[in-house]
Amino acid sequence: MSDIQHASSAELNVKEIVKKATELNDFSHLLAHVPYAKFIGMEVVRFGDELVFQLPAKDENIGNPTLPAIHGGVIAGFMEMSAIVQLMVFMQTSKVPKIVDFSIDYLRAGYHRDTFAECKITRQGRRVANVNINCWQTNRKSLIATARAHFLIE
Repeated sequence: MSDIQHASSAELNVKEIVKKATELNDFSHLLAHVPYAKFIGMEVVRFGDELVFQLPAKDENIGNPTLPAIHGGVIAGFMEMSAIVQLMVFMQTSKVPKIVDFSIDYLRAGYHRDTFAECKITRQGRRVANVNINCWQTNRKSLIATARAHFLIE
């Protein structure tokens, strides 16, 4: 169970938090309820109908100090959290989507610098949603990773 699922099931009204974040165009309150997102330093910026997720350069996220490069698990977690937030915002879910499947392709090293992700909901059924996630650093066309995720939505 992801951190946001655990936190939300305990005492939070997910729909109200998402609605408030969307209305204020400030997703920091939403991310503050996700311990892992806080730990890695994840941020969200909205440009019209598009959300861009940011993972600022942070020493604690380094997995290979020789390069230095971000840990692959941090990149995967960042991309998964991005997809969850994307679904919550654009589908106005009342519960946190549950991950069914997540497949990631690492394309190149993610160096110790700001990292970005964008998500595209490719299929939205009544119970299942599919999301593609692209992750880059200095250029959107030069991806460091790409992923596909399937979520159960309620």
